[in-house]
Amino acid sequence: MISAGDFRNGVTFEMDGNVMQVVEFQHVKPGKGAAFVRTKMRNVITGAVTETSFNPTAKFENAYVEKKEMEYSYTDGDLYYFMDTETFDMVPINADVLGDAFRFVKETMVCKIMSYKGKVFGVEPPNFVELEVTQTDPGFKGDTATNVTKPATLETGAEIKVPLFINTGDMIKIDTRNGDYLERSKS
Repeated sequence: MISAGDFRNGVTFEMDGNVMQVVEFQHVKPGKGAAFVRTKMRNVITGAVTETSFNPTAKFENAYVEKKEMEYSYTDGDLYYFMDTETFDMVPINADVLGDAFRFVKETMVCKIMSYKGKVFGVEPPNFVELEVTQTDPGFKGDTATNVTKPATLETGAEIKVPLFINTGDMIKIDTRNGDYLERSKS
C-alpha cells in the first residue's frame, strides 16, 4: 500500500481498477483547512492524463508494471509474435496493442513489452532504428532549398518525409517516438 503523501514522479498505483502513474505532484498546505496532495497522473493503459487532489492519508494499492525485452519474430494475421530471449517462449500480441510507432519495427528487433498482472497493454519499440529506403523519387542536382522534403517508403512499409538527397537503397536513422528522419546512416 502507498499513501498519497508518499507520491513521487513515476510511482504507479491502482485506483478504481485502473493503473495510474504519477506525472507531477505537489503537497499543498493552505493557511486554512487541511493539507492535500495535488496530483497529475496518467492512466498507464489508455494514456489519458487527469488531475486530482487527494487527502495525504488516502491509501492505494501499489501497481507493478512489468517491462520485459522481447524480440519481434513474425506476424500471423492480427497476431504479432514476440520471443522471450531468456526462455525462448513465443508470446502472441494482438495488433490493437502495438501502437503507431510499431510501423518502424522489423523482424528480429528487440522491443519492450509492458504488462500488468500478466495482461500485455503496450509494446515500446527502440527509440531509434536504422531502416533502408525502398522507394523514393530521385533528388535533382541543383535542388538545394533548405528544409525541403519528399516522401519515402521504408523496408517496413512505413512512409515518412526525408530530405531531397536521400535515394532508394540508403540506410537512414529514424526516431520512432515521432516518426522523424534523423540522419543518413554511415553503413
